[in-house]
Amino acid sequence: MNLEPHIASRYLFSKKGHNAINIISGISAAAIVVVTAAMICVLSVMNGFGQLVELMFSEFDAPVLVVPASGQTLRTDTAPVISLYAREEIEAISMQLEQTALVRYKDHQLPVRVMGVDSLFTRTAHMDAIITDGFYSVWDGAFDRTVLGQTLASRLGVNAHFTGALHLYAPQRTGRINMLRPDKSLQHEHAFIAGTFAVNQTDYDDQLMLVSLPLAQRLFEYDEYTASALRIQPKEGVKISRLKSQITEQLGEGYRVLDRYEQQADFFRILRIEKWLTVLLLVFILLIASFNSIGSLSMLIIDKREDIRILSHLGASERMIRRIFLFEGWFIAALGTVIGLVIGVLVCLGQQHYGWLKLGTGSEYIISAYPVQVQAGDVLFVAVVVLALGWLAAWYPTHKMKIQ
Repeated sequence: MNLEPHIASRYLFSKKGHNAINIISGISAAAIVVVTAAMICVLSVMNGFGQLVELMFSEFDAPVLVVPASGQTLRTDTAPVISLYAREEIEAISMQLEQTALVRYKDHQLPVRVMGVDSLFTRTAHMDAIITDGFYSVWDGAFDRTVLGQTLASRLGVNAHFTGALHLYAPQRTGRINMLRPDKSLQHEHAFIAGTFAVNQTDYDDQLMLVSLPLAQRLFEYDEYTASALRIQPKEGVKISRLKSQITEQLGEGYRVLDRYEQQADFFRILRIEKWLTVLLLVFILLIASFNSIGSLSMLIIDKREDIRILSHLGASERMIRRIFLFEGWFIAALGTVIGLVIGVLVCLGQQHYGWLKLGTGSEYIISAYPVQVQAGDVLFVAVVVLALGWLAAWYPTHKMKIQ
């Protein structure tokens, strides 16, 4: 039987000689409980927001996207690209051509991102889930149609029920500019509004217009074998990471293969930075709270001076006596950590199921309550950090204590 943990546990729950020591020890444990629970809640809420954003992007972004390693376009009639169609793991491959143009409706004109898509586009994007008005269509058999972001439609002063056409203009890529008639140096196309969509992300809702791929190819003066990206939809059950690596190896160095996280790399990088900066702030608060443990342990050492002398006379070494109080301080941290983890996880699960903390009830909110996602890795991370700081807080006073 190890005497140091046993004696330390007796000191932890026994009544001290001075009531102030009990109070300070309680405050130390309570501070650790509060900060530990706060870290669990903050990490879980940040995970919830990350999951929410990922779901919103996944409605539109393709599971796998192939883009050129350099330049704006790629050829779809090359051997590496054609070989992709033979892969059994792929359910659909959709071509898209995206560039910037000017859109005009009556007196309103704005720069926009025009994305031309083919008939397989809806196999790689869940358009039915994000249509807010009208319906999805980029070609009705007789006329070119367009589906545009909800905010963009509002800025143009249009909606899905307007019968007027939107006019699209893009500079000619080929030929010479006519200085006498600059308007003749612009490619012009038009499309009728079919519907509007909302991904609740400004990059899409404020700037994007979906048109048919042939219209985009005419507008930007490309042939039918030119695209800016290939959208790939794997078959159900296919692992994205494995398929991505296989496609990367198959296509070679002239292409980049991106999963959904890499397509929105900047956004998710900012989200991770915000998450860990918040955690760093809470760790700093925990470090300050650890000074309470140093104070309570120092007072306990003074209170147990007589016990230290008795243990020394009975043959206890200095190392053993220091370890007793080291365990005492670490037990305080461990007790606060366990209680804090339990409270934090219970609060997060309650928020997840009952939505106690509301964001709001207006239409401007995507969800009504704060999203929460508890991850086992975060719980383990918090436990390790708190216990490590608790051990350091206990080590300092026991290292400085004088046995004699």
